Amino acid sequence: MTYRLLGRTGVRVSQLCLGTMNFGGPTPDDTATRIVDAALDAGVNFVDTADMYNAGRSEEVVGAALAGRRDRVVLATKVHFRMGDGPNDEGNSRLHILRACEQSLRRLKTDYIDLYQIHRPSPEIPVEETLDALTDLVRAGKVRYIGCSTHPAWMVMEALAASERRGLARYVSEQPPYNLLDRRIENELVPLATRYGLAILPWAPLAQGVLAGRYPSETDLPADSRAARLPGSIYARRVTIRGVNAGLRFTALAREHGKTPGQLALLWCKDQPGVTSPIVGPRTL
Repeated sequence: MTYRLLGRTGVRVSQLCLGTMNFGGPTPDDTATRIVDAALDAGVNFVDTADMYNAGRSEEVVGAALAGRRDRVVLATKVHFRMGDGPNDEGNSRLHILRACEQSLRRLKTDYIDLYQIHRPSPEIPVEETLDALTDLVRAGKVRYIGCSTHPAWMVMEALAASERRGLARYVSEQPPYNLLDRRIENELVPLATRYGLAILPWAPLAQGVLAGRYPSETDLPADSRAARLPGSIYARRVTIRGVNAGLRFTALAREHGKTPGQLALLWCKDQPGVTSPIVGPRTL
């Protein structure tokens, strides 16, 4: 395994990051542990989860799977989405971030989070409030580094400027959707990241399975696919006629070169300019 620096930090992470969105959901707990075992045995030292994945169950499963070997991985999780019925149980306010961090630490069975990420923007909340809360978590030793996910380039730049202006903790990474069929970040986010030393951690490098040859047609959805299990979700909406046809051509191309389509999609993604570590979220071993 080859390792890359996480943005401007001195932390080295594997070229692939293990995503755990399926843990605590369609993936049984014992299978999740075996997936973690296989990833660590292959040299993967980067694991990503989020508090909202399966209502906290993903974090619990990850914490249990890493018992006794927590220090072997760079552990990332996220905060933003609704985690309760109260009006302050979501978003990027100081109140929600501090409360959510404590809950994530408990579920993960750890004293610290290596990379704590703001899962989505909260445009109504000043970025300074969000960064103030994250800075306090860093100073308290509960968080090592901070990042964001699926933020437009102008919001990332706004946060970097606020950190510089006020001496606050600085984002070291952005986690955007990126794959051969979705290259929007190349216009602004990639140049921003390379100029200011941000790690890009792409999610959906296989285009929700479209580039892995999972979908024979737009309507013939495998019963165990995310598009079938989550109708109306971003996963289902991205399975289009155009995408499926491109995926089928891509599958044929990969096989011509002795690769599975998933392998070729990952190879393409991980070696694009600015990319540090694509996130691969397997359901099965």
